[in-house]
Amino acid sequence: MKILKWLYEKKNKKPAPYYYDYSIWTIIAKPFRKWITNTIASNCPFNNVRIFLYRLCGFKIGKNVFIGMHSYLDDMCYDLLTIGDDVIISYGVYFACHGRNQGHYPITVKNKAYIGMRSNVISKNTDGSERGVCIGEGAVVGACTLVNRDVPDGMTAVGIPCRIIEGKGEQNG
Repeated sequence: MKILKWLYEKKNKKPAPYYYDYSIWTIIAKPFRKWITNTIASNCPFNNVRIFLYRLCGFKIGKNVFIGMHSYLDDMCYDLLTIGDDVIISYGVYFACHGRNQGHYPITVKNKAYIGMRSNVISKNTDGSERGVCIGEGAVVGACTLVNRDVPDGMTAVGIPCRIIEGKGEQNG
């Protein structure tokens, strides 16, 4: 890959994209990880098998976690997504740790959080920081919510983009 990177920089007179630094192992493993996470795991009707497959692909997932079918965990940045214990992620939730002209930032879902169906969590925090997005302990994310900022512990986030409202999450009783 070093030769390809050098050729790219010579030809285009600019730095090569980040993926020119990938090892040959990463290049071979990436399509398999994508196939397992997006085809096999997301369509598996058994949660325990789904979680096993996601962990097999390198995702950091805690104990007693439920991830609904047809959810998308960013297979390109599997090391940037952390899901705590006793988390419920409903049907069809999307997690994106990267995007065009965005960079690669982490997403953290803390213990006992709940994310409603068809929600989208993108890691580019609206505060401009590079620390990503954190969904706090016992926080609730409403269905179809676009999470693009931190959700504090025990609070509820709703809307597109999300706004934080008082919640009856795990922390507030």
